[in-house]
Amino acid sequence: MTKTICFANNKGGSGKSTTCANLGYFLAKSGKRVLLIDGDMQLNLSLSFFEEEEVLSMAAEEENLFEALKGQRELTPCVVETRYAGLSLVKSTTLMSQIEYELFTKLQREFVLKRCLKSLKEAGEYDYILIDAPPTLGIWVINILCASDYCIIPVEASPWGLFGLANMFDFINGLSDMIDTKVMGVLITKVDERKGYYRQTKETIRSFENIRLFDTVIHVDSAIEWAQDKSLPVAEFKKSARSVEEFKNLAEEVRDYGSRKGKHGKSK
Repeated sequence: MTKTICFANNKGGSGKSTTCANLGYFLAKSGKRVLLIDGDMQLNLSLSFFEEEEVLSMAAEEENLFEALKGQRELTPCVVETRYAGLSLVKSTTLMSQIEYELFTKLQREFVLKRCLKSLKEAGEYDYILIDAPPTLGIWVINILCASDYCIIPVEASPWGLFGLANMFDFINGLSDMIDTKVMGVLITKVDERKGYYRQTKETIRSFENIRLFDTVIHVDSAIEWAQDKSLPVAEFKKSARSVEEFKNLAEEVRDYGSRKGKHGKSK
């Protein structure tokens, strides 16, 4: 059964696109079939795998995420293959900046993405569909949550990293009548253990009731930025980078979710 996971946080700079891209890469490397959906107008997820000229060229094509949502069409014609086996991407466009207006005009506007994904999910071609959400809490993010089985919330280990996290949970809980999305867990990113912000972030998240904290954390790693500059997953840029092992471990936690909760439950 295809599992759809979105990456959401209403605060920008939390590492959503980075996590989505590198998790997708390692899930594919482990033999899973993965489809990535770039739901942010900044197109950072697309730029993680394709050069800027390629991304802009794909964005100019008729078949892309925005046009499919606008016409309420299936997404299969929008899919392109990355250079990595088992890893595909739905072409997106900067026109996603207009998606809130487009969705507002639709009947049952909260479920447009879910309808567009229906035939693709039923075909069972992918083990995972990973959706990168923008840092907002509007109708488009509601669409993404309605179409997802699980949500991963990356949180930056910084003074402002926790800002709005409670709002994110309130937002998801407020949609409980229309979605079945489970929060798979909170992932702490941009960790620098020399600073107290990491410990503070970890302790604060632990204080929330029934919120799972991933065992894996993602440390600050310059290799990530250099890899992004070259439109590569970090493992393709520098195999020895610290974050490579971390994203690999995160992929293991995601694959094991539901079957080994005793090991990968709330951090001790």
